Amino acid sequence: MMPDPDALGDLHSHLVPGVDDGARSMQEALDAVEAMTRVGIRRIITTPHLEASTLQDPEKAEKRIKAVQTAFRELVVAVREHFPEVALWRGFEIALDVPDPDFSDPRVRMAGTRFVLVEWPRLSVPPGSHGPIRRIRDAGWIPVVAHPERYHGVHNDLQMAATWREAGGYLQVNHGSVLGQYGDEARNRALRLLEAGLASYLASDHHPRPRHGLTVKLVREFFRELDAEETFLTLTRTNPRRLMDDREPYAVPRITVRGGLRGRLGSFLGGKGLG
Repeated sequence: MMPDPDALGDLHSHLVPGVDDGARSMQEALDAVEAMTRVGIRRIITTPHLEASTLQDPEKAEKRIKAVQTAFRELVVAVREHFPEVALWRGFEIALDVPDPDFSDPRVRMAGTRFVLVEWPRLSVPPGSHGPIRRIRDAGWIPVVAHPERYHGVHNDLQMAATWREAGGYLQVNHGSVLGQYGDEARNRALRLLEAGLASYLASDHHPRPRHGLTVKLVREFFRELDAEETFLTLTRTNPRRLMDDREPYAVPRITVRGGLRGRLGSFLGGKGLG
């Protein structure tokens, strides 16, 4: 089947059954994929958790990677059978619990590209966090920082997030953060990142649980209220597709959140069904 040119892409989810805090079973994973297709997501890189320190122990790393690969292959077969319109790849969401990880193994990168999805452990940013980002970039890989809006210590002035961009990283904001799914502080930081043009991707970070419902339709409606459909599509279609093709993202048009709409966001999520 030819790829759908209008399909949205998603770079961050936890769909591989039984390997982390995401899908617990094949059926749960397939239900999640079905939910993603209903909101237009048909190009998916799913990203189980991995600690960077694991990569320093070759035996331990091989055991972890092979376990994920086995479960992922089973998922790919099932998705091809039930959702042939979906293109599914794998990466890892790698916690930078050591400052100089080795990403030379393509199996740890996103769909085998130069891109690698990274996060700070326990949502806490260490001092000098731009250093590891720069060293990853200098080694030839392209870091994408997962959910920068959710970390403790990323102040509303966004200077820390800006240093990650200056060091050569890109930023991926969660759909749910825009609507307040992770609280007011994460929402406000997400909006500030989008207003500053610092975010390159929006993604679901989907964990197949009721409390982690997909919010992409509501986010798209929010962007439409801002007359910013182009920005939404750059974040969710164009730039994810470029990453899957191993190309760096386009600059994202900034949004301007009017005062009234910003004030209504606290009730926006609660007043409408997830989808």
